[in-house]
Amino acid sequence: METENKIKAQKILEEAIRLMSNGQKELLLANKNGKVYQDVKHLRLACGAFYLAVLKAIDGMFLLRNIPKPKRRPSIEYYTDGLAKIDKKMLNSLNVAYEVLHLCGYYDGLNDIGVMKRGFEEAEYLISKLKQSI
Repeated sequence: METENKIKAQKILEEAIRLMSNGQKELLLANKNGKVYQDVKHLRLACGAFYLAVLKAIDGMFLLRNIPKPKRRPSIEYYTDGLAKIDKKMLNSLNVAYEVLHLCGYYDGLNDIGVMKRGFEEAEYLISKLKQSI
């Protein structure tokens, strides 16, 4: 079972990396202008892809730790509660990614390069944690 979960987690990691790659392509299309991104549409798509990559990475971590996925769509509380049991630093990273990428970037269209960079860094950190765990 453990080997099977590691194989599944590897596939989840590959999907998270693919999503990050898609997000990075969208970021290039968002065009930087000083301290802001010019094209909010592409920035929103990038934030959405990065945030989905975060959720995928956490799904992989939960799989490796046998934390069951709910039958219905997982809520942010599912992810925060699960991470609280595993690693507080990862929980903090998820909270930043949720606020910056999902709420501010994707929903609100905040285009501040500095703020978005912090969200992207947290996404990369969470994916690296999954990679280290496999």
